[in-house]
Order: sequence, then C-alpha cells, then structure tokens
Amino acid sequence: MHFTRIEIMPTISELFVYPIKSCAGIALHEARLLATGLEYDRYWMVTDPAGAMLTQRKYPRMALIAVELADTELVIRAPGMSELRTPLDAAQLASTHKVETRVWRDAAYGLDTGEASAVWFSSFLGVPARLLRFDPEGERVVDPDYTTSVGGATTHFADGFPLLVIGQASLDDLNTRLNSKGAPSIPIDRFRPNLVLSGLEAYEEDYVETLSVDGEADGAAVQLQLVKPCTRCPLPTVDQATGAPNPHWPNEPTDTMSVYRGNPQFNGAITFGNNALVARGAGVWLRVGQAVEAELGFGD
Repeated sequence: MHFTRIEIMPTISELFVYPIKSCAGIALHEARLLATGLEYDRYWMVTDPAGAMLTQRKYPRMALIAVELADTELVIRAPGMSELRTPLDAAQLASTHKVETRVWRDAAYGLDTGEASAVWFSSFLGVPARLLRFDPEGERVVDPDYTTSVGGATTHFADGFPLLVIGQASLDDLNTRLNSKGAPSIPIDRFRPNLVLSGLEAYEEDYVETLSVDGEADGAAVQLQLVKPCTRCPLPTVDQATGAPNPHWPNEPTDTMSVYRGNPQFNGAITFGNNALVARGAGVWLRVGQAVEAELGFGD
C-alpha cells in the first residue's frame, strides 16, 4: 500500500483543561504542555470510598462542578454548595494517604485530599465520595500498542491518552446534521477536547499524524503524535450546562453520529476526535491563535 502525505497549517482556536476528571473544564488562552498532557489536566478524580472512579456516565451532575485554578489552590464550586479549596501542589496536602484506584483497566495511585473534600462531594452527588489528587511519585503508562512512535508515554487520570484533538469543522458538520432533523446545536464541551483546531476540513483530524509548533525565542519546539481515534460513550449526550441530557433529544448527538461515525476499526464504535501523545516540547506553552503544522497521511 502506498501512502500520500500532505501538510497544512491549522490554528489552535481553543484550549481546555479538566482539572477534576468528569467535572467542568476551563477554557484557557494559554496552557503549559507537559509529557503527560496539559498542566493540571485530570490531576484530580472523584472516587467512591473503595477507590473506584465516579464519572458523568453514571453521575451527570458532575458536569455542574466548576473549578478555578487560583495561585496555589484549586477552587471548586457547585450550585447550592459552599466553596471548596484544595492545594494545587500535592506536597501541600495535609495528609499523603495513598489510595489505589483504577482508570478503566489501568491501576493508578492518588492522594486523598481529606475529609472536607469527601463531605463536599458526598453531599453534592448524594453518594459516598472522595477526591483524589494524582500521586506525583507514580506514573500511569499509556497503552503500549499506541506509544511506539514516542518510545512510551504516561498520563494522569485521563481516560487513556495525554491529549484529545478535535477540529472545529467536525463539530460544525455535526451541528448541521443535528439542525437538519430539528435538534439544537451542541457546543464543543460535550466532547471534552484539549485542543480545538480551526483550518481543518470536517473530520480531517482523523488523518492527522503529527502536529508541530515551531520553537520561539527559547528554541523549543512541539511535536504531537496523533495515534488513535477517540471512541465515544454516551457522555456527549449530557448537557454540560444543566448536568443532564436534553429532555427533548436525550440520545443526541449519539443517534446522529451512529449513522455516519461508526468506525469498523473499532467494531463499529462511534469515533470523534483523535488522541495524541507528546513526542517533543514538554515545558512549552501552547496558545490560542498559534499556527500549527499538521501532517496528514492517507492510504492509497
């Protein structure tokens, strides 16, 4: 088989981090790239008392838990709740009690953030819950089937990869399809990307192999390897503004995507967006408006 490669120059149009897994994200103008993904992305996770993760898949109200990155603390807010704060730096936690947890099949360790956090999350979710901070002394290895191009990779509490990349045109096309059947448009937050790119054709990110950013004054350059289409569970049906599916369209956008986004490579699972690894550039800042060079590969 022959492969054709072309290069285009899209732009970073949005950057997001999600400090607490499955809670609200933060739109940033700039974000520091680390080997594990964007700084503070999925550094925390809500679990039950036994350490099993809690997500919007079962507790959609988690979408209403908003966070802010203050100078030294993560500030956590939710409707009807008092403000909660926890240190950004794991070394500043009052206790360093380690809890064994899992993200799907992957073992990981978190540091319990204490009783005040446990009471807060338990009260808001209505089930016993605790907040863990990823143990900086540990690491969680990304599936080696997808990391040979960068010689291995690690991440925190993300589902499986350091970064998720989506093209704005893909969302625009999906919204056109939703509108054609009378359903309302949905925002990009339904898909929880880290990088949104403008300047790609719809679903062109499916074929992007690398994203590169030239070095600036310090000479550092960024290269991201896009390695696996993102398979989708029903979570995009949760309206992130209400913490529940739209009562008039409770199965959207899944119903619409199932018609044209089933991927035979993954037994027909719906895919939307592309997962990425950090091949080069840890420590460099990415910025909204920054041009990136995208190399696309197509099989003939």
